[in-house]
Amino acid sequence: MNLLFYIAAVVSVLSTLIAITRVNVTHALLYFILSLISLATIFYTIGAHFAAVLEVIVYAGAIMVMYVFVAMMLNLGHATIDQERAWLKPTIWIGPSLMAAPLLAALVFVLLKDTSAAEMGHTVTAAKQVGIALFGPYVLAVELASMLLLAGLVGAYHLARK
Repeated sequence: MNLLFYIAAVVSVLSTLIAITRVNVTHALLYFILSLISLATIFYTIGAHFAAVLEVIVYAGAIMVMYVFVAMMLNLGHATIDQERAWLKPTIWIGPSLMAAPLLAALVFVLLKDTSAAEMGHTVTAAKQVGIALFGPYVLAVELASMLLLAGLVGAYHLARK
């Protein structure tokens, strides 16, 4: 289990650094999604299974939907479509796929190995405990994050409209 943690940590750091240094937004997005998936793997290895699922659904899924929404909202025409086709050639997927392969192999190995959370020395956090924590002592932080996301959405709308 420690090996999976370290593999996921290396993949997360490398993919984040690559995402920051990309000029092309689509390429940066692919590496950023890989970084979020490897972060979810880290959450899984430390026993926070619910946080790992939320990481994939909320962050990785929502960012992909937001990217598609912004691309649809901008609607830049045929020149942009041709440019996107050139950017999304199958060779572009080689880098993220090579980085995700050891992460996938290690995750499949851990999932096929029949060990419980207690045997690994972890406690499993239930969804109810997360909800009580988020809407108990951390309710102000949750509301501030939602206001920040709302401000970003309104700003993106105003920047993109003609």
